[in-house]
Amino acid sequence: MIIGIIREQDDTRVSIVPEVASKLGKDGNEIWVEPSAGASSYFSDQEYEKIGAKIKSREEILRMAGLNISITALDENEIMKMHKSAIYISSFHPYMNEEIVSVLGRAGITALSLDMIPRITMAQTMDILSSMASISGYKAVIMAAGYLPRYFPMLTTAAGSIPPSRVLILGAGVAGLQAIATARRLGSIVEAFDTRHAAKEEVESLGAKFVEVEGAKDDKKAGGYAVEQTEEYKTKQRELIADRVSKSDVVITTALLRSKLAPILITREMVESMKQGSVIVDLAASAGGNCELTRPGEIARIGTITIIGIKELSSTLPLHASQLYCKNIFNYIKVFLNQGVANIDLNNEIMKHSAIVLNGEIRYHK
Repeated sequence: MIIGIIREQDDTRVSIVPEVASKLGKDGNEIWVEPSAGASSYFSDQEYEKIGAKIKSREEILRMAGLNISITALDENEIMKMHKSAIYISSFHPYMNEEIVSVLGRAGITALSLDMIPRITMAQTMDILSSMASISGYKAVIMAAGYLPRYFPMLTTAAGSIPPSRVLILGAGVAGLQAIATARRLGSIVEAFDTRHAAKEEVESLGAKFVEVEGAKDDKKAGGYAVEQTEEYKTKQRELIADRVSKSDVVITTALLRSKLAPILITREMVESMKQGSVIVDLAASAGGNCELTRPGEIARIGTITIIGIKELSSTLPLHASQLYCKNIFNYIKVFLNQGVANIDLNNEIMKHSAIVLNGEIRYHK
């Protein structure tokens, strides 16, 4: 089978790095790579050619490849160029963009959505959400430290002592836990809030204080996403967060609700109550943001407060992000592709959920 690696238009990552392309080639596939597909991730065309891949135009790949791969979903015109028996792997986010499902159906292809892979034990090695969240949590702290006009650690010098910065993490999932670990390594005092009581042990094991509001709904079937809470709980939550935000130098938010806009956790009033020069990093910016004043895709200044709303923070570390992302994809491909032959078995729990369109038949329904 011809496997096509598409160059991303608005992302610095690449879906398949040369090392993994080599493994796919040895399994009976022919690898076609769009020119400069890996350039922004520091993988040259020559590296792909060295492992036996062919550099082909975007048009040729879309028209001829039996399996196309991209991180960001292509537009309708390009999807329609794929032949009817083609398989297309990407993150389609159908719960946020139902129109893309219709497009894939009209194209008559098979669409496999990486973000729909169930978060179960047997699929952990394919979990792009966790891989990218870990990178985003790390980079959120590094960026915050860069914009904060204060030290993170406590320092004692001949000129006097400087107290450590205070960091508040809202959401203790993969991104939040990585942010906690990184902020602690930099010497700050860290507090973390999460609606799930089960997160308390993990937070405290990393040296942070767990901030808890009683009475939260904890849906273990939510796949790592936050769940909608009662109005009574939200009121208590707002009061607690407002108090902690006003005392923090850095706030990092990570709360996402599947199929909905991200919940607003930080209001305008809370931002205005922060210390001068404080920083907010909103890791939910791609879904609207957890901060009322976040501008998705931008780094904004509200008075003296910096609000970082970059949509995909993992793409700011493209080399390692690409390596992790493509290993997730490789482990996923092994489920249905063997010796160049694809067999999409819907009895397999992973394929059952991630195959949102099969030969033009729409299988995803909200």
